[in-house]
Amino acid sequence: DEELEAYRKGEEWDPQKAEERRRWKEQAALETEEASRAQKRPASPSSNYRDKYSHLIGTSAAKDAAHTLQANQSYGCVPVANKRDTRSIEEAMNEIRAKKRQKKDEEEGAGSSV
Repeated sequence: DEELEAYRKGEEWDPQKAEERRRWKEQAALETEEASRAQKRPASPSSNYRDKYSHLIGTSAAKDAAHTLQANQSYGCVPVANKRDTRSIEEAMNEIRAKKRQKKDEEEGAGSSV
């Protein structure tokens, strides 16, 4: 291949020069391979994020630090328990459909009397 390439370029083929080029290319390939090995170090952070954000995370164990959020027992004058919607999804959807039908019937009734 190298011989054909040399003839295509219009150069004379010299087996000694070709051997020298091949060695030089192998040496360069080995050097680049070694350089890439040296550069591939596992990434490690410069500092521990737990130490850095300890003011936000807290220093106690996660189970001790975790707490369940609960809504205020009263919001304004009405207790929160009275404000919760206890209907099921099906009940709420049926009520919405009924309101839409009623509104549609009222519009049709008002439109036909005009």
